[in-house]
Amino acid sequence: MTEGLPRREGRRITVEPSDRPVRAVRGGQVLAESDRALVLRETGCPVAYYIPFQDVRLDLLTPSGTRTNCPFKGEASYWSLPDAADLAWAYLDPKPEVAEIKDHLCFYEVQVS
Repeated sequence: MTEGLPRREGRRITVEPSDRPVRAVRGGQVLAESDRALVLRETGCPVAYYIPFQDVRLDLLTPSGTRTNCPFKGEASYWSLPDAADLAWAYLDPKPEVAEIKDHLCFYEVQVS
């Protein structure tokens, strides 16, 4: 667990286990469901839930060519559905400060129980 890492420009990131189950649903179809998700809190950003790849229906998602770079987390790779481009992302080789999110996928919209 990452405890309140100080970051440049006043940025702060913490990573900790979620205390509740998390689901990613699109059009009534469950894309991921986990009781092992991680909660990432970053200054100025909404809370993000990172779900282990093992708990994601990767058979429904297609990797896209989109890549973005975060100076705090590293390079993000994206996954899509036929009707929803780039709806999930992962840091396949995250920066050491957030190493816990490796092998976890994050969706733009999740339900927390």
